[in-house]
Amino acid sequence: MSDQYRVELEIFTGPLDLLLYLVRRNEVDIKDLPIGEIAQQFQDFLMVLQHLDLDLVGDFVVMASTLVEIKSRMVLPNETSEDEPELSAESQDPRSDLVLQLLEYKKFKDAALALQERAAEWQERYPRLANERPSTGKDPSIDRIKEVELWDLVSALGRILKKQDVESESTIRYDETPIQTYVEQISLRVQAEQEVKFSTLFEKETIRSKIIGIFLAVLELVRHHGYRAEQNEDFAEIVIRPPVPEEE
Repeated sequence: MSDQYRVELEIFTGPLDLLLYLVRRNEVDIKDLPIGEIAQQFQDFLMVLQHLDLDLVGDFVVMASTLVEIKSRMVLPNETSEDEPELSAESQDPRSDLVLQLLEYKKFKDAALALQERAAEWQERYPRLANERPSTGKDPSIDRIKEVELWDLVSALGRILKKQDVESESTIRYDETPIQTYVEQISLRVQAEQEVKFSTLFEKETIRSKIIGIFLAVLELVRHHGYRAEQNEDFAEIVIRPPVPEEE
């Protein structure tokens, strides 16, 4: 795939972030992680990430393998000899190490989010002058895409790839259209219609690289140009809206 369609993995913040998203979406307790269900959903996301041609997708592959291993260990009988001491239920649970990692990650992410919200509150009270604003963007690894999380958009892209008749690997063709062209096209459409359904951006598209190009253009608009991605409920249609006009 052309380099212009490659995505930096740091945007997706790693496999633990995806696991935490799946825990929230399934409304389950981290300490009672449903490995079978989570492992399947993680595999679905991994397939989409591979379509995006991420150079550093290896960490996600490792996590997927870990989930499969934990799942297999949980269905096998636990055989202990009579001479061995009886282990506690927690130490016997194959999920325990992963759960500890996930809890630790959640703790730091919640702290980072709290600090970010506190900073935003202070920014509203004491706004900087225009020439005092930082010239560089914030770390993309802590970025949230307005009302919709990045993983919601990835999930929506996965449904697009499954639903549409995307060409097979043996007949794949590459779309050489620059991402900026898609950014301008989508921007004009959203500005004109004020509300555009995410799925309609891909109607009748079967060239995989073009689908990925359009998806990356949507990411560009919502992450760096103030466009809004909104979703009423899980798995519902995502709607793209133009930026909120700034007050003078």
